[in-house]
Amino acid sequence: MTLLILIICLALIFDYINGFHDAANSIATIVSTKVLSPFQAVLWAAFFNFVAFFIAKYVIGEFGIANTVAKTVLEDFITLPVILAGLLAAIGWNLFTWWKGIPSSSSHTLIGGFAGAAIAYGGFNAIHTGVILKIASFIILAPFIGMLMASIITIIIMNVCKKAKPAKAEAWFRRLQLVSSGLFSIGHGLNDSQKVMGIIAAALFVGGGKVGSITEIPDWVPLACFSMIALGTMSGGWRIVKTMGTKITKVTPLEGFAAETAGALTLYLTEYLKIPVSTTHTITGAIIGVGAVKRLSAVRWGVTVNLMWAWVITIPISALFAIIVYYLLTLLGIS
Repeated sequence: MTLLILIICLALIFDYINGFHDAANSIATIVSTKVLSPFQAVLWAAFFNFVAFFIAKYVIGEFGIANTVAKTVLEDFITLPVILAGLLAAIGWNLFTWWKGIPSSSSHTLIGGFAGAAIAYGGFNAIHTGVILKIASFIILAPFIGMLMASIITIIIMNVCKKAKPAKAEAWFRRLQLVSSGLFSIGHGLNDSQKVMGIIAAALFVGGGKVGSITEIPDWVPLACFSMIALGTMSGGWRIVKTMGTKITKVTPLEGFAAETAGALTLYLTEYLKIPVSTTHTITGAIIGVGAVKRLSAVRWGVTVNLMWAWVITIPISALFAIIVYYLLTLLGIS
């Protein structure tokens, strides 16, 4: 029981770290265009992160992404030490990438850690390869969909508003960015909060014996997960805001609106498909899309390539960390 409580606490700590690590995803463009101050922006994003709980529970009526995450490891190989090792590795990698200002994926960090610990325990037969490959494929697909949607939205807006007065158009899009940022923050809450829910559900299944499926989790689990990610977002992630908001490409209010709207639509699509994706990857692809519409040289491709390397190595590095942590726990007699 003590180990189960520790795991739940660590999972919620990870959720909090996820919030401030990924706060930049929701607020980078709205801060860089000076529509809101950083403090106002994190409050705005945190509010909609929490609103996502009510949408998931009462509008969608299920937590499909949480169920997908829980199934990345086969039931026979889910143990409390496996979950503990995965969480410790994920928290370590998340803090390291935050410290370095690298917008890596908290989602893939968690999934890589969970899978790596399971591999250390039961070999490669312990993981659900089909689920892992589906999630990994969206390392490429999520930013590509975000980029494509953002480019299309930007082109449509530019054609519709080509006769508008620049000052008036900018004023409108500054207001509209409040809407698009809110929509993206809802998508962030829907997607990222559920990943930790899946881990806690797995822990309750093996440690408490009272949860047979994701539909049986007590209400305090989703409420706590959505609350922690909102609190984390309120803490901000200023190192990554700079990378997302200014280093990839310079963003105007029109482009900020297009990028956030495209990112939100991509997240809603993956929510429908029940696939956990990276909000980081999604908004980065969208920002690249709006920049590329102006001209390809408007995108700082050197920065983008470095980001992509971070994305690709996140799952294997997190898995490797988790394997090491699992063996250390074994040496300490926790197995």
